[in-house]
Parts: sequence; C-alpha cells; structure tokens
Amino acid sequence: MSTAPRKFKKILIANRGEIACRIIWTCKEMGIRTVAVHSDVDRDSLHVRFADEAACIGPAPSAQSYLNIPAIISTAEIFNVDAIHPGYGFLAESSYFAEICAACNIKFIGPPAPIIRLMGDKVKARRAMAEAGLTVLPGSPDPVTSEEEGLKLAREIGFPVIVKAAGGGGGRGMRIVQAPEELGKALEAASNEAAAAFKDGSVYIERYVQNPRHIEIQVLADEYGDCIHLGERECSIQRRHQKLLEEAPSPVLSPELRNEMGDAAVAACKKLGYASAGTVEFLLDEDNKFYFMEMNTRIQVEHPVTEMVTLADIVRNQIRIAEGERLGYTQDDLLIVGHAIECRINAENPETFAPSPGLITAFNLPGGPGVRVDTYVYAGYRVPPFYDSMIAKVIVHARTRDLAIARMKRALEAMVIEGIKTTIPLHLKIMDDPRFKAGDISTNFMEHFLTQNGSKIAKNRNGAVALAG
Repeated sequence: MSTAPRKFKKILIANRGEIACRIIWTCKEMGIRTVAVHSDVDRDSLHVRFADEAACIGPAPSAQSYLNIPAIISTAEIFNVDAIHPGYGFLAESSYFAEICAACNIKFIGPPAPIIRLMGDKVKARRAMAEAGLTVLPGSPDPVTSEEEGLKLAREIGFPVIVKAAGGGGGRGMRIVQAPEELGKALEAASNEAAAAFKDGSVYIERYVQNPRHIEIQVLADEYGDCIHLGERECSIQRRHQKLLEEAPSPVLSPELRNEMGDAAVAACKKLGYASAGTVEFLLDEDNKFYFMEMNTRIQVEHPVTEMVTLADIVRNQIRIAEGERLGYTQDDLLIVGHAIECRINAENPETFAPSPGLITAFNLPGGPGVRVDTYVYAGYRVPPFYDSMIAKVIVHARTRDLAIARMKRALEAMVIEGIKTTIPLHLKIMDDPRFKAGDISTNFMEHFLTQNGSKIAKNRNGAVALAG
C-alpha cells in the first residue's frame, strides 16, 4: 500500500488526560494546530487549556462524550481538521470509528480499520499471528460456547488454563482456572464481565503459563511496507492484569533474545500489512520461550520508557506515518541507551486500591536529571470520579537500572500531591523490594508483594511521601 504524502495542519484529539496533553506537545513541535474535545467535567483539564481550540462534546459519562462518535465527527468537521488522533482507550481500537473517519475524509491516525478489527478479536488475532509465524499458546480455536466444550478443551490443553475475553483487554474478562470444577463459574464470570465491559461476552481458553514475564515489542511501520521495532518493554508488575510499572529494556533479555522477539514481531506486522505505531505483546516463560498474547493497535500508556532509551518520539512517528511519509530509518539505526522506568500514579488508596477522586490542594512535580512527568492535573484541579484513575506518569532515565531505581525513588519522594490519596507510597515500596531490585519479577510479583507489604505501605511514609499519599 502506498499513498502520496499529505501534511496535516490541524488534528483533533479524541481523548482526555495525560495522553491528550502528550499528543499536543508533539503537535506543537510539528507546527500542527490542535483541537481538544472534552466532557463538561473536564473543561478545566490541562489538555483543554493547552490545545489551540476546544469543544465540549457532552456530559461526564464516556458513552455521551468520549465515545460519542457523532459528536466527535461533527466537531472535527466544524473545526475543519485533517486528522484525528485517538490516543489510547476510548475509540483508539474501534475499527468502526476508523471507518467513519475515512468515510468523512478525515485521516485516522492509526492502522487500517481491517487490522484494528482483526487484532481486536483475540481468537482471530491468535490465528492470524500463528499464520504469520508467531508461536501461540495451545488454546481454543474459536470462542467457547458451553461448559462441556470448555472442559473438553481444558483437559486437552492441561490445567491450569486461563479464560479470556475474545473482544477486550486490560485484564477484564480474565479468570485463571486451576481445576475442572472451577471452570464453569470462571466461564460465566469472565463472559459476564466481558459483556459488561466490551458488549461482547465471547471468551476463549488457553494454557496458563506459571510465573511468566509480560514482554512487549514496540513496532513502527509505514504505508510502504517498511517496519522496525524499538526494542522491548518489561510490563510484568501488574495487579489483576492491570500494569502498574514498566521499564525498558527488560532486565533479563539478552541481545540475541531481543533480536529474536523483535524480528518475529516485525515479520508478523509486515505480513499483516500493518502501518502505524503498534505493540506486539508476549508471555515469556521461565525457559525464555515466548508466546504471542495480543497486539495493541495504538499508542501505549507505557510508550515513554521506549522513547527515553531510544530518543524516538513515537507520537511524531504516528503522525508522520499517517501523513504518508516513509519511516526514513532502518533496524540498524536502533540504539538503546541506558535504562528507563515508568510508574503510573493513580488517584487511589495505596492499600485498598479504592478510587480517590477529589480536589488536589497542593501539587509539586519532581525535577532533576533524567526525570519526565506526563500529567494533566495541577493544584486546584478536581479529579473526576468518572474515568480511569491514572493522573500522572513519572518516567526516569539513567545509565544503569540500579541508578534508574534510585532516580525513581528520589523523584517519587519529591512528588507532592495533597488532597487525595495516590499510589506513590506503593511505588516507593516497590523500589525498595529486593526482588524488584534484582529483576526477579513475573506477572505474579504483586500477589506476593501485597501479601507481605500491603498493610505497611501507607504506614512507612515520611516527609514529602506522607504529603504525596
């Protein structure tokens, strides 16, 4: 596929929060005007303040605002934009939205709609990626429609197994099943959760890997068939399948394994005809064998750690690719320097993880060498209760992983957020954990960590940390 280059003069950002601000910063550097859309409770958000133009598209509920396709498209037409950047979440992986944009002659900054649709169906994605040469875990070839069918498949695969939503992600619609008698309830619970979250109750089964690492490969592909990877991100620190902390590179990947995983991801993307930024996610077992898990056809929350170690601006590349430009560099140009860590700062109780919306009465950002903070909040801002609880990301870069950990601890201790509770104390405790320091982590890390430290997290704070919590 190839197109003539096109230059964008104005981009609408169909999102909110820190990712909307992140996109605005790159657009400003590129000389592209921006249009922010917002719900009525987000009118005081920084993304509205820093965009060139802004429009309210509905009330607080996402279905009436950030998921309201007619309102977003109408706004795009009124403001005469050339393209729409969907960020992550909301409509970022909606093939229908991408098709509507195309029908209205507005460029969707992302991959082609058919690929979004294919990767959005996890069962079909597994099949497509297997055909493209990636190794997938043994599992059901189609959605499971009954407990009897599920039991037969699970016995063939071997317990433990995991039940997953076919049409979703983010940890919703997932259940680990250790024994046959648990499967019926797991199928029902996962299906109900998937239906509520994604309006699709289809689920499938695959083999469950004990103590895996969650490793993802960042790819960039243009409209002319060129594709490269930007190395890996380690995303194993999770709670209930929700990522809390990410780093690049992984503490355990050798250059040979990095090249093997990266080359496999690139080859699959080329076969699919992928074009844009994207992420191919893998499970890495204790024998360093990797298995395709899913592909995210959008910018990732954790993209800054890759940017820090490669000096790549992934958003800029998304826009350049959407404009019809060639990548302009090859895999040999990739250089990974140092180590980066990102902590997601959520407006949550650090012990119970209950949301903590409300008025931020004091706010101080950390600084110093190698520190980046992506946020949309400030002192005097009221965090609304209607959306994801993440209010900031603290990212650090250093020459070594040990120095990056020390730098993150220093940054978190200097970060002050008063008026609400945040997960800063949790991240500080992780920075001090001997297993984390040693890189001895897996997707089960938080289960053991919270068993040992859960009741101590908020009690061991001092000074600025107490203010942050």
